[in-house]
Amino acid sequence: MATETSGTPAKKTVKRSTSGATKKPARKSSSGSRSAAERSDSSKRSQAAPRAEARPRTPASKVAAEAKNELAALTGKDAEGVTGLERTDDGWLVRVEVVELRRIPDTTDVLALYEVHTDSHGGLESYERVRRYVRGVPDHD
Repeated sequence: MATETSGTPAKKTVKRSTSGATKKPARKSSSGSRSAAERSDSSKRSQAAPRAEARPRTPASKVAAEAKNELAALTGKDAEGVTGLERTDDGWLVRVEVVELRRIPDTTDVLALYEVHTDSHGGLESYERVRRYVRGVPDHD
């Protein structure tokens, strides 16, 4: 096929296969195997990708305050305060004193001691009431 533009002949070449079918681009096999070049490219990317850094350690005061607030929200009772805090192998053990029953005078309030277990970042994992007592009665432990 030849065309003429401004006096200069131009040639256009079209290649056709002898079978008449056009060649389709190669597809990945259904088994998901990749070529060596593709594997090399992805390994280079994963090596260059920044690694996730560990979250900084949560301060004990924040863990205690969060445990106290979450316990109050879960039980619907007033948390008086944190009476103990201990680091464990997998998190924290927080002891929280809670007003179970308000009375008049307040020296006869019924209190409870809860142990709250958290993960290493202060997220609540479990809690349990371990003791119940009257505020004005001396401890005999």
